[in-house]
Amino acid sequence: MSSVDVALHNLVKHIMMNGDVRRDRTGVGTKSIFGHQIKLNLQEGFPIVSIKKTHFKSIVAEILWMLRGETDVETNVEWLHKHGVTIWDEWADENGDLGPVYGFQWRNWIDSHGSRRDQIAELLDGLKNNPFSRRHLISAWNVAYLPIESKTPQENVKHGRMALAPCHVLAQFYVREINGIKILSCHVYQRSCDVFLGLPFNLAGYALLTHIFAAALNYEVGDLIWSGGDVHLYLNHKSQVNKLLERNPLYHKAPTLKIAKPLTPEIVLNDQLEVDWFTLENYTHDDAITAPVAV
Repeated sequence: MSSVDVALHNLVKHIMMNGDVRRDRTGVGTKSIFGHQIKLNLQEGFPIVSIKKTHFKSIVAEILWMLRGETDVETNVEWLHKHGVTIWDEWADENGDLGPVYGFQWRNWIDSHGSRRDQIAELLDGLKNNPFSRRHLISAWNVAYLPIESKTPQENVKHGRMALAPCHVLAQFYVREINGIKILSCHVYQRSCDVFLGLPFNLAGYALLTHIFAAALNYEVGDLIWSGGDVHLYLNHKSQVNKLLERNPLYHKAPTLKIAKPLTPEIVLNDQLEVDWFTLENYTHDDAITAPVAV
């Protein structure tokens, strides 16, 4: 079986049974719980949801797009469009700009002296040269650039802010060594999670990120631990949720991630990763279930 299917199925059922109905920024409304954790062993297969088809190429493109960062103060959807991915379009302005969202913060965090910090470069250097440090973190929660909640994404972009506040805000990496083999795990904290649409992308995205860093450092992968804060289902996803709960989470086995070329830190840091280097072997799945995005 795929453990991520079981985890998702159980979480959705738990929210439907125990969640509070709450107003939210989008005006759609949610059923929500506060605080939940999922732990997945990446050695048991790649954690992509199978009880509804999950578009792997979009997950890869989004993570590589974030890893690329930007050289300006804007992060643009143009690179995603080149790879047929439109998942960020609802938040972009008329020029495709999103403001200084994830990729910019990961690769070009502006410190109090006006200098830019490359969090990914510092992370890879630390994982390689000081693997047992407790400071292997990357953060997207830059208070100086958070959007004003009463303004539209496009208005925030025009004022130099993020179009959307980061949902997955912090990731910490942890290295174990067993019989001379270093094993890389990741713990990601997500302040806000759209469980039906977002969580399958978030789990697979950080699993992919862990695989990329491990491959670049010649490490093995360990666990992916996901912790959510406000974990919710949108009220207009009820019929889709019911359809999901009718499916058997024990049916599919987890696929295997294949990386076509050897990776190094330099390849990761110099924007040389290609979407088609990453494929899934033996990914079986049920049909997709579409649902509207709350903006």
